[in-house]
Amino acid sequence: MARKRKGYPVHGWVVLDKPVGMTSTRAVARIRRVLNARKAGHGGTLDPLASGILPIALGEATKTSAYIMEGAKTYRFTVAWGAQTDTDDTEGESIQTSDLRPTPEAIEVILGDFAGLISQMPPQYSALKVDGERAYDIARSGEQVNLQPRDVQIDRLEIVDHPDSTHTTFEVDCGKGTYVRSLARDFGQKLGCFGHISALRRTRVGPFCEDDIISLEKLEELSHIGARCQELAQVIRSVETVLDDIPALAVNTSDAARLKNGQAVILRGRDAPILSGTVFVASNGTPVALAEFRQGMLHPKRVFNLG
Repeated sequence: MARKRKGYPVHGWVVLDKPVGMTSTRAVARIRRVLNARKAGHGGTLDPLASGILPIALGEATKTSAYIMEGAKTYRFTVAWGAQTDTDDTEGESIQTSDLRPTPEAIEVILGDFAGLISQMPPQYSALKVDGERAYDIARSGEQVNLQPRDVQIDRLEIVDHPDSTHTTFEVDCGKGTYVRSLARDFGQKLGCFGHISALRRTRVGPFCEDDIISLEKLEELSHIGARCQELAQVIRSVETVLDDIPALAVNTSDAARLKNGQAVILRGRDAPILSGTVFVASNGTPVALAEFRQGMLHPKRVFNLG
């Protein structure tokens, strides 16, 4: 006899305002418990030091997580000058120090070196895997982590505040895989004064911005009112929210049933010539599948069990 699954089949996205000090894994567990959801996962890790947007996928929305991870992101971060740490943030040990402090003018001069497609060395303390182990586990054991530089995209980088000689706050629009801690480290090295992250907040991920966020405390408050509370229902964004950049196609119920059974369907008429690659398929307003359009046919890749 099959074991009964715990929780309810909740589907969609919650845009959590993750607090400082909480891991992304812990945040997912809290949301899952608050909503009594069967399945949950996050759309991109956020360091414990960081606050801000952590998109959490519930149920069938977990099948779209890859699309949010590919999305552009915005961070607001503060660099503390005068010390480089082994973690590139305030949680690490100081490994290099300097009495030099950069002026805003000196900082502006170097920002152009970090525009567009740049090569970046990830932090020693990162979640990247090296020979099957997480880099941070290797670093914590006292070993040097053999990481390789990689290309990342920086679309916008600017100073937003310089409150004192030891701190400067920046905003950056960047692509997948960018480490803001590495930016702070590299700024400090280029300026000759060293630096590390003292505050970090993610303010945008793909289609989600700070206007969309909800705190854990507010979510818990709404859940106590009742699962049918209209405000709580509005907090959970639809599964297809993160698929805005993918061509959408409506199909009839017969074709929807074939796709859900893993069968390809033939496209006829005006839709067939304009489609290519991955397509989001819906029927009567309900998500059906992510499908691949090839040679006049839709082939299901990920099927949504909704409706």
